[in-house]
Amino acid sequence: MKQIIKKTSHAVIPMQNIGPIRISGPELEAEVMVPLATFETPLWPSTDRGARISRQIPGGIQAMILHEHMTRSVIVEAPSAIDAELIIKDLHKKYDEVALCIKETGRFVKLKEWHFELVGKLIYIRLAMNTGDASGHNMVTKAADTFLQFILSHYPNLKYVSISGNMCVDKKVSAINGILGRGKYVVAEIVIPRPYCQSILRTTPEKIVELNNKKNLLGGILAGSIRSANAHFANMLLAFYLATGQDAANIVEGSQGIVYAQLQGENLYFSVTLPNIIVGTVGNGKELGFVQENLKLLGCLTDSPPGHDSRRLSLIVAATVLCGELSLLAAQTNQGELMKSHLKLERIASTVSDNELTE
Repeated sequence: MKQIIKKTSHAVIPMQNIGPIRISGPELEAEVMVPLATFETPLWPSTDRGARISRQIPGGIQAMILHEHMTRSVIVEAPSAIDAELIIKDLHKKYDEVALCIKETGRFVKLKEWHFELVGKLIYIRLAMNTGDASGHNMVTKAADTFLQFILSHYPNLKYVSISGNMCVDKKVSAINGILGRGKYVVAEIVIPRPYCQSILRTTPEKIVELNNKKNLLGGILAGSIRSANAHFANMLLAFYLATGQDAANIVEGSQGIVYAQLQGENLYFSVTLPNIIVGTVGNGKELGFVQENLKLLGCLTDSPPGHDSRRLSLIVAATVLCGELSLLAAQTNQGELMKSHLKLERIASTVSDNELTE
């Protein structure tokens, strides 16, 4: 049969740099311009308003990584639930042996922890691994495949079911990812003096706290959100992921996160918690020219030890999410501001695009 070679074409998505965003924390002290690729053009000035706030405050946005690991779950079937339980107990004794087996599948992959669930005689095993500067999808799948070979050879009464047991949880919102995290578990926070809330955000700390409680928290509960309370994390994540060559479908679990806001004296404390930031600086998509330029712009293509660049990238994306979330909530405290801004900014963007097409 003759092989048909399909030509690859490229979709063009508008992209702008916003910022700089001032970020500090245990791992990062920098002011960075951030590229965002999106069709929702009001996102640029809105997120940029949050970035402007960060530059008014010493230290800007504080960002930190609580922990990191990429996950893959597998399913095997035992003859009975009793056999399954005995195998799980015995497997715990072989943790070091399994870790060594996984380490041999790649230079940068390392078993960090595992989690077991039993449904009847089915065993679900969620493997969590460090993957260096790669987001790690393929690395953990390869390691999980080797792990399956290991346990099937050690326990002949087990049967293979699937390389992915849906407990990873890849590109789906879940309670387990919200609790244990997938990718980088990042928190970004800022304390904003009242005068900056009034002059730049055109609102007050009290209004933002109240709106976050009534919209994000209570509204999220009414909607049945799973460990999630935010206005539009997905907007900033998608724009950032497209600009930096990430797997854009990971915004599904990535947008699972919580905004926390409170009065701190006369000032506003504002934070975003994102347990599932999945980014990498090497791997598929990172070889594209514009992605290389953007990663260099962000300071994420260096000769640092493995894992450094992807960790920096996750801190920057969390700070970017904070900027966009803060600005949108501020706009929504004022009746009519959101729609007026969208109409004005999208009309300007449409005019620019028409002019570009006729030139």
